[in-house]
Parts: sequence; C-alpha cells; structure tokens
Amino acid sequence: MKKYLFSVAFIAILVGACATNPFSGKSTLALVPDSEILPASFQQYDKFLSENKVVTGTADAKRVENVGVKIKGAAERWLNANGYKDYLKNYQWEYKLIDSKELNAWCMPGGKIVFYTGILPVCQDDAGIATVMGHEVAHALANHGQQRMSAAQLQQIGGSVLDAATSSKSESTRAIFAQAYGLGTEVGGMLPFSRANESEADKIGLILMALAGYNPDTAVAFWSRMSKASGGGAPSEFLSTHPSDATRIANLKALIPQAKAEAAKYGVTFK
Repeated sequence: MKKYLFSVAFIAILVGACATNPFSGKSTLALVPDSEILPASFQQYDKFLSENKVVTGTADAKRVENVGVKIKGAAERWLNANGYKDYLKNYQWEYKLIDSKELNAWCMPGGKIVFYTGILPVCQDDAGIATVMGHEVAHALANHGQQRMSAAQLQQIGGSVLDAATSSKSESTRAIFAQAYGLGTEVGGMLPFSRANESEADKIGLILMALAGYNPDTAVAFWSRMSKASGGGAPSEFLSTHPSDATRIANLKALIPQAKAEAAKYGVTFK
C-alpha cells in the first residue's frame, strides 16, 4: 500500500510539474521553478563575467549585442502575436563578448548570453552570429536548462529507489545494478534527451533568425564551417549530447522552408 501511495503521489507531482512551452508546443517537465533558476542564473553569470575578460567597445562586441537585440525582438514579436505577452517579463537580457579561443557561445536561463571571440571567425558575418545567437537563445526560451535539471533530479530519485530496492543484495551485486542503471539512464535517457534539446534549439533558432531578418539558408553554411573548424574527432551520435554534424545539417535543410514560411507571416521574406 505504501509503495502504491508513493507511486500515485510521485505521478501527481510529475503531472503537476509539467507546463506547455509556447515555442516547442510540448508539455515539459519543470520540477525546478523559475523563481529558483533565474536568480541562480543571474548570479552565476555575474560571477563568470568577473572571472573572465569581457570585451567592450569594439566593433565585434557591438555586432554581438546588435544581433542579440534583433533576436530578442524577434522572440518578443512572435510571443506577442501568439498571446504570450508576459512570457519574457522576468528575463534580464545581456550580450557579452569574452576574449577566448573557444569555439563556443551560450545562453543561460533568463537571457544571459556569452559569445567567445574564437567563434566569430567561423560566424564570418552577422548572419553567422544570428545562427549561433538564435540557437543559444532558443535553449533559454524552450526552458532546456530547467528540463535538464528536472531530468537530473528524476535520475537521482530513480537511483535512490534502486538502492533501496536492492538493499538486501550483496555489495557487489548492488554495485552492478547501480552501474547498469547509471549507464542505461545516461545512454538511453539523458543523452537522447540532450540531443533532442539541441535539435529543438536548431529549429526554434532558425525561426528566430528568420524573423529577425537573417536568411536561414546561411545557417547551413555556418554549421558546415563549424564542422570543419572543430576538426572532427567527436564521439558517435549515440554517445554524444549533440546530434552529428551531418544529422544537424540535414535537419536544418529540411526546416528552412518552415522558417521562411513563419517569417513570411510577419512580412519578412528572402530572395
């Protein structure tokens, strides 16, 4: 009876912790509320900036900020038109360029964005920056950080349940069960979940850059350059948090007509 009640209560918590995201249209798990995530995100962002060299006043820094403002504007325009006017009310947008050779950029929950100088030569132009900016902002808009934190909590809870269920077994047997559970949930759950988030961010990001006036065709060229700049050597897609370069590029090509069609609804067209 106790196990039954626990299961019912646990399912109720999961159902109550789900919310539909306007960008993905999916019901997503949100065990960790924004009231906890956003303050922590802002604090971590400020700490990161204090510990790294922020580039200010340069043409590149201004380009990153200008493109970021346009992507933000595209998101707001889409949300307002679709009945989600207050969706971004707790966001505190920032766009910072960091002096680093890393081919990277990221956006924390709440609109805190970082570009590394190392990725700018791969971007080449504003459209390339918009490709990256749209993708990273999409992670925040689709609440991927919140989803990953919630999924990690579920993984931890599952491990605790397994540990309790095998408490009568020998230490060696329990270790085997724990190892199998860890590998199974990582390869069979967490990694596919992360790859799905990446593909979703590609789709949303493509629409955002199109709405902001950047031709989504250029996203394919950027990711082709990124693949060459990364030098290969990535793990197989099955064992990776990201889709393979070939999968990503093929998906983007298929999504471009949809992104252009969505932008056309707002009067944005491309030759």
